[in-house]
Amino acid sequence: MKFSGVSSVRSIHRGFTLIEIMVVIAILGLLATVLLQNVGGSLGRGQEKTAELFVNNTLKLPLTNYRIDNGSFPTTAQGLQALIVQPQNAPRWKGPYMEVKGGQLPLDPWQQPYEYRYPGTNNKSGFDLFSKGQDMTAGTEDDIGNW
Repeated sequence: MKFSGVSSVRSIHRGFTLIEIMVVIAILGLLATVLLQNVGGSLGRGQEKTAELFVNNTLKLPLTNYRIDNGSFPTTAQGLQALIVQPQNAPRWKGPYMEVKGGQLPLDPWQQPYEYRYPGTNNKSGFDLFSKGQDMTAGTEDDIGNW
């Protein structure tokens, strides 16, 4: 067997060049960036949907049951806490009207308390229940409410 010195050394030590490795890393970085942007948008929509479901569905039955037992919804001063702890001026209270962990009401997806008003400013004949949204400021476009 006859080996040519140059070709046998190259075939034994063949590998990727630094430029090839840098190109692959750059492509992986671009793919990761695109993936994170798409996933981030989906998570944001998921948080909004979670808040919307809580405001429009999850608390509707407990508040309605409170109203049936007590003749009206909890006042703004009583707040949603009236669903788990009997207020002083609710002698027909038959709660708790919802199960909570550790006696604390659930927070919205941005870890802020849900806002409650009765009588409502948006729902004149009912209550306003809303999350302040991602900007955590009431009265802005991203509020998620039951109106």
